[in-house]
Amino acid sequence: MKKILIKNIKGLVQCGEDLPMMRKGKEMRELPIIENAYLALEDGVIVAYGPMSEWGGITDWRDLEVIDAEGKFVLPAFCDSHTHTVFAQSREEEFVDRINGLSYEEIALRGGGILNSARRLQEMYEDELVAKAKERIERLISYGTGALEIKSGYGLTVEAELKMLRVIKRLKEECAIEIKATFLGAHAFPTEYKENHRGYIDLIINEMIPAIEKEKLADYIDVFCERNYFSVEQMSEILEAGIKIGLKPKVHVNQFSAMGGIRKAVELGALSVDHLEELADDDIEALKNSATIPTILPSCSHFLSIPFGDARRMMENDLPVCLASDFNPGSTPSGNLGFVWSLACVKMKMTPEEALNALTINAAYAMDLSETHGTISLGKKTPIIITKVIPNLAYIPYAFGDNHFERVIV
Repeated sequence: MKKILIKNIKGLVQCGEDLPMMRKGKEMRELPIIENAYLALEDGVIVAYGPMSEWGGITDWRDLEVIDAEGKFVLPAFCDSHTHTVFAQSREEEFVDRINGLSYEEIALRGGGILNSARRLQEMYEDELVAKAKERIERLISYGTGALEIKSGYGLTVEAELKMLRVIKRLKEECAIEIKATFLGAHAFPTEYKENHRGYIDLIINEMIPAIEKEKLADYIDVFCERNYFSVEQMSEILEAGIKIGLKPKVHVNQFSAMGGIRKAVELGALSVDHLEELADDDIEALKNSATIPTILPSCSHFLSIPFGDARRMMENDLPVCLASDFNPGSTPSGNLGFVWSLACVKMKMTPEEALNALTINAAYAMDLSETHGTISLGKKTPIIITKVIPNLAYIPYAFGDNHFERVIV
């Protein structure tokens, strides 16, 4: 048994028992912290914590690592509930196109964007995709990520979508952190189905979804509900087919327009609705008193120069907010959640405490991981972040250009 004792912690963050599954509205300003604390782990499971004044000392030193965290904070690792971590190549040429004046939608309409990534992924072998994704995941862990959702959606054929999901399944088995798989065959219409949307939807429902059920390849199902992509009606049909085989919806919606997708997603029991750069009054009303958590992706807004999600409006309406990276090669080539924390504070006027709740306890909820991740509580196995010596927690989003994490224990 591997045992770790972290002592003299300046602040043990997001700790306690009988905590809620998520925080919403004004509750998001709450952040329990024990000053001058200790934390004990056995095989990654939290077995004890509290103030140093209550620490009873060590009776068994065998296989024990002692870490002195004087001047440092300890917090649960982030949960990243929306990523596209499996992809073939970066797309920096489109970055230059946008600098030269093309919009993301214009690039997509001429065959770039998602279709560009799909072409490249279709040509790459599974082993190479696994190797590339593992390198990225190791980097994400160094940034403080302790749980990861990964979507398909760069395949857009039966063979390539299944290949992506098999890659994610291997990553689940071979990586140190918890990984959830989302089927996103409805990410875009492939070129060959540009004039035959019905044909591609039938392919998703009649071929992709049954194959996914047979191999047990996904936890969730997603649809990009947006103008020039999938309509609310098309989204509903695809999600209902996934629900029939036990896949829970997590939906891309309201990135460029508000089309009523949020209300329909809530009606279908979506765990989360993600993007929300655009938000109508009806969307707010649909989310109230629901179990669906709104998820904002500020790195995407930053990189595409589109509006940032209105987190303050959501919280003023007593809604929870989750933050995620949207890590992908086209619109968010960064999975650094420390940077997301900073963007949430600077661009969305979230307090450091609100943003940290959105990255931990609420993000765990958005991945069905509330029982194991998101807080420092007895019996949980959430990975642990130990910061470098810093004056306070607000310093992390304040000094956004640095990595303030000394170690991530997974």
